[in-house]
Amino acid sequence: SLVGSEMCIRDRDYALTNADFAATDLAIEMLYLMEAKSAAMEASRRLNLRLQEARITAEEQAFTDTLTGLKNRRALNAVLERLITAGEGFAVMHVDLDYFKAVNDSLGHAAGDHVLQVVARIMQQETRSSDMVVRLGGDEFTVVLPDVRGEGILRRIGQRIIDRLEEPIRYKGEVCKVSASIGTVWIQSGKSPSMDELMDNADVALYASKHAGRACQTFYDPVLRSAANAGMPPPEHD
Repeated sequence: SLVGSEMCIRDRDYALTNADFAATDLAIEMLYLMEAKSAAMEASRRLNLRLQEARITAEEQAFTDTLTGLKNRRALNAVLERLITAGEGFAVMHVDLDYFKAVNDSLGHAAGDHVLQVVARIMQQETRSSDMVVRLGGDEFTVVLPDVRGEGILRRIGQRIIDRLEEPIRYKGEVCKVSASIGTVWIQSGKSPSMDELMDNADVALYASKHAGRACQTFYDPVLRSAANAGMPPPEHD
């Protein structure tokens, strides 16, 4: 109304407050309503922010390995599905620690957990910022490397991981020694293998590295599968 409009203008222009009006003045009720509305909007905004933060935190936790802080198998599946669907070129390194069981057996699971955490940090340090390092579980890791232009970069990254993980890891005065065997699959742009086929090929290449003496990287080749099918036994889990 005209009266209401005049009172709003008067409040704004002259910075009037409740004390400037008589107790029966309708402007007091308007001020209360405006303040209540402002408070309700601010409370709603804060609640929405908290809910959004909680949702983001829950989603992040669902894709994260709690021990190492790396991505987990669920995150791996989501990324591989996207890359395969898009037909992009990428590579997968399946990394298994050698002699890890000996660390657990001789020094206990706390030492084993420490080794896994150190390994996780090393693998993040020795890969590119665009790569994703995943802990599948136990002493098994996977690295997803998008936008791979040549085999050379895969060899260099794999060798850096192998070299770093051969360095002794200290835990409460004890020395833990492990190494890494790697099976690598490079998917050329335009190829669309199934996720099961991709991971199975990485396993075959990893097994070849184990049987070659460990602490090395093998690139998948169909010949390796022929050798496996011919009776090459799977490596012992260490």
